[in-house]
Amino acid sequence: MAKKDAKKDAKERTAEDGKKQSQSAQLRDLLRIRGGKRVDLSSYDPADTPAGPADKAAGLAAIAQMGERLADLQERLYAASAAGDRRRLLLVLQGMDTSGKGGTVKHVIGLFNPAGCRITAFKAPTPDERKHPFLWRVVKATPEPGQIGIFDRSHYEDVLIARVHELVPRPVLDQRYGEINSFEQVLAEDGTTVVKVFLHISYEEQRRRLLARLDNPKKHWKFALSDIEERALWPDYQRAYEIALKRCSTKVAPWYLVPSDRKWYRNWAISKLLLEHLEALDPQYPKVDLDVEECRVRLLRLP
Repeated sequence: MAKKDAKKDAKERTAEDGKKQSQSAQLRDLLRIRGGKRVDLSSYDPADTPAGPADKAAGLAAIAQMGERLADLQERLYAASAAGDRRRLLLVLQGMDTSGKGGTVKHVIGLFNPAGCRITAFKAPTPDERKHPFLWRVVKATPEPGQIGIFDRSHYEDVLIARVHELVPRPVLDQRYGEINSFEQVLAEDGTTVVKVFLHISYEEQRRRLLARLDNPKKHWKFALSDIEERALWPDYQRAYEIALKRCSTKVAPWYLVPSDRKWYRNWAISKLLLEHLEALDPQYPKVDLDVEECRVRLLRLP
């Protein structure tokens, strides 16, 4: 009996140690998609909460707690650019309809000073944009030094929608993955930290969210018949995402898969990812050659 109890205790300690290690690990290591390897989205539970707080209440409290630190790091990043620091951060948000791209912008980016953010929501290309290479409009939207840029959808639409709806010949489509990787490599070399997040929701959760929009007259403006038509292509989109995640998760610009059936976890995870990347940058306020006391005296002399 004693041996059984000892084995049980050892097993519980091992499980507890594993849980602690998971919680202490960098979230970006846990959620990162390893490029070059086959990606099977059905193997990821959209309702999972890897390394997350215990529940929604704890998650909301943790987000609020991160807010002050995120704001401080953003201010330091912005201030450093005044002294020539070219670093900036770009958050790329991709996911199926209702996965929470807009919700992320509202709840997570709201923790930052809007003056230091550049948010771009990519819609269907305009006739003028179609005259240019597919990355043309994206290059114009990248953040300036010191800024945090947010892409609500992105250049990946041109290998997702384009694949599902067969908008371009397959050789052209296949070439685009390499062009995207080269583009992101250039961004990284110029001081941009690229954080790409795939918001992973389930087929059932999307149905619930679409029905919720139909049930709420204030949300009707967010609904279109095309939402139903695109939902019918769910398997094709899942395959298109699997290919993009495999081919475009690189060392300088990896993809992170965030389970997004639970909105509070989605917001916590993205806040945490941003915090980890900004802490790694560790921007500093620039040193200024300023005689503070002299300036104080001169200021006080003025009427």
